[in-house]
Amino acid sequence: MKLKDFSVFIMCLIGFSALSQNTVSGIVTNARTQQPVADVDVYDKVSGLLTRTDASGLYEFTTTKSNLTLVFFSYEFEAKELQLKVSSSTTLNVSIDELGIALTEVEVTARKTKVFELSRLKDVEGTSIFAGKKTEVVLVEQSMANLASNNARQIYSQVAGLNIYQNDDAGLQLNVGGRGLDPNRTANFNTRQNGYDISADVLGYPESYYTPAAEGLSEIQIIRGAASLQYGTQFGGLINFKMKSPNPNKPFELITRNTLGSFGLYTNFTSISGTKNKWSYYTFFNYKKGDGFRPNSEFESKNVYAHIGYQFNENTSLTGELSYMRYLAQQGGGLTDQMFDNDPYQSNRSRNWFQVDWLLYNLKFEHKFTENTNFSFNAFGLNASRYALGFRTNRVDQIDPMTERDLIKGDFKNYGFEARVLSKYEVFDKASTFLLGTKFYRANNAEQQGPGSDGIGPDFGMKSERYPNYANQSNFDFPNLNVAVFGENIFYATDQFSITPGFRFEYIKTQSEGFYKRINTDAAGNVIFEESVEDNRDFERSFVLLGLGLSYKPNTAFEVYGNLSQNYRSVTYSDININNPAFAVNPNITDEKGFTTDVGIRGNFKNLVSYDLGVFGLFYNGRIGFVQKGLPDGRVISERGNVGDAVLYGVESLFDFNLKKVLELNNEFSLNYFINSSFIHSEYTASEQSNVKGNQVEFVPDVNIKTGLKFGYRNFMANVQYTYLSQQFTDATNSQSANISGIIGEIPSYDIMDVSLSYAYKRFKLETGINNILDNAYFTRRATGYPGPGIIPSAPRNWYMTLQIKI
Repeated sequence: MKLKDFSVFIMCLIGFSALSQNTVSGIVTNARTQQPVADVDVYDKVSGLLTRTDASGLYEFTTTKSNLTLVFFSYEFEAKELQLKVSSSTTLNVSIDELGIALTEVEVTARKTKVFELSRLKDVEGTSIFAGKKTEVVLVEQSMANLASNNARQIYSQVAGLNIYQNDDAGLQLNVGGRGLDPNRTANFNTRQNGYDISADVLGYPESYYTPAAEGLSEIQIIRGAASLQYGTQFGGLINFKMKSPNPNKPFELITRNTLGSFGLYTNFTSISGTKNKWSYYTFFNYKKGDGFRPNSEFESKNVYAHIGYQFNENTSLTGELSYMRYLAQQGGGLTDQMFDNDPYQSNRSRNWFQVDWLLYNLKFEHKFTENTNFSFNAFGLNASRYALGFRTNRVDQIDPMTERDLIKGDFKNYGFEARVLSKYEVFDKASTFLLGTKFYRANNAEQQGPGSDGIGPDFGMKSERYPNYANQSNFDFPNLNVAVFGENIFYATDQFSITPGFRFEYIKTQSEGFYKRINTDAAGNVIFEESVEDNRDFERSFVLLGLGLSYKPNTAFEVYGNLSQNYRSVTYSDININNPAFAVNPNITDEKGFTTDVGIRGNFKNLVSYDLGVFGLFYNGRIGFVQKGLPDGRVISERGNVGDAVLYGVESLFDFNLKKVLELNNEFSLNYFINSSFIHSEYTASEQSNVKGNQVEFVPDVNIKTGLKFGYRNFMANVQYTYLSQQFTDATNSQSANISGIIGEIPSYDIMDVSLSYAYKRFKLETGINNILDNAYFTRRATGYPGPGIIPSAPRNWYMTLQIKI
């Protein structure tokens, strides 16, 4: 869309006026000590969570209602319920009493969820606008998933339509897709931690090798639809990992969790946190090791996170964060279909290794200029590396000849900042909310490929002098620059109907500077041809993306929402310049463009059922994927490139039933049943490739269902979850039979059942469970590179047991 068209679009929307809103604020204090209490949840008894007190005990929210029933809740205090008559600016200071008795875990959960259904993100939070968007929040602290191994199938069980690779060791990497997006390392989402980027390179290499420890998370925010306007251009939207906050009411708190499990699994998670005067801190150390469920699959991981904050006053705060993760994993390699049928847990690769070093740093400044204007500034950076070493060949059933191994070294250095200002103002005496932000991002990454050692262990030194005739040799630098300006505004056409237009201007400059070698040898290994080829590329572009969100709320318990957003995904030069024997890359590969749209209803009905039911559409121009391509010499290869235009549409739903209320059980019990389903149709509508038009799009199971039952009695909790995904394709030609590399072919339908139990006693908590209790042999991934190539099997039946101690 041209800038001129965009200006006309915005001017037309400014004609909508906004509904006047009332502001409610106050300070919550400890009735005994008169000290402010932080992290007190403030609920509307009808609609749910409104806000939460900050470190100074201050809370504030806006509402269009004239009468409210407010509830103030904190785990360590008595809940307090108050009736309030609201005027244009209402102040309500509240004192709450400390608990005199220790509650069971179920009683605490019941106190928090008895009246209130968990809500999605509010229209406005901090310096972000979510009105009209499809938002989902995973409350990790309330999850009964296997957190020690980051079991994504369980953690994201109530997020509709996600397709997850289930092959990694103890959750070292997250592989999430959905709506036809390749799940590989969550590359089609913008992944963030506490609001800042954590992937290798947002534009040039948007893969997430680092995943925060689930035991250190408070929630996971997933924003789809028009999320591109505030968080980037990706088709998938945003996944933001929100880490746990410092304990606001204690100077010191220690939590330690130790886990044992199948296949030699051991993990330790130990955190300390607290608040003293204006200072606060939260830090943890997470250690993981195991043998893996296949031969040649051992791993060891160390993860450190530190957060420190200083509250200058009730309006100004400064926080700093540091995250470091290092892990080394042996990789058993991929399988062909025949190998998987013979023994899905075999391995014929004993010398393949993968090592990641990930250092993230962030400094965040937040300031409230006035009651109506907030400002935030995030400065962040990454210094990381990813080394992959091993024997990989197009024939994955070939026995390793124990010669030199292929080594790929990636070094990632980037930094940037994001500034946002959010202001509530009046247009024609009506309230409105405006967001304006900017982002600067610079990366200088390097990729080198060449011969590694001929040994067995993880020696990541390049051996070019020792093996000068090695075929796959290259050395590239990838300097990238990105500058973006974005904005959104909530307008109210009526009391119930809001319109939120938005824009994002992007300037992107991606470069590739380096060379690769062409080396041909005869049958005896003698060099008959050698040359170094310079391959320098410059790709500069700028464009505007537009979006529009709509929301209709006839009451606080029901909403109709819709949005439309343009999307864009840059081609990654780092993929192009890596020589992979399993596939070729079309030299004319270029960026993907398109747009997404959502329409749905969500809310709760008398606290009996919480629901989100919607339809979506996703439209691609020049979708990147794989095709089977015949060569003049009769060979058939897999080629990665722009396959064609595609359309995907479907229905996604989540229903969560509060059976405790239906059965009128007392507070000693909790009982919930949920069903999360997705039904998708996909089709390539145009393609210059043969045998593609009319085919289904890759990574799209027609049926995707997750359902479960959660039961609690006093300190005991139990959870059963069932997952089913129908068959899906991995290439645009919809190949059902596999090739010799195992990277092309269908992924058959599969189903898994998981069982989890927990029991709490005073400061102790015991968690245990069995994943894949039916012991089904299945796979969710055909890897094109490491950890393959080929089929990567998923884990068989396995158990875990966690002991938590809180001091």
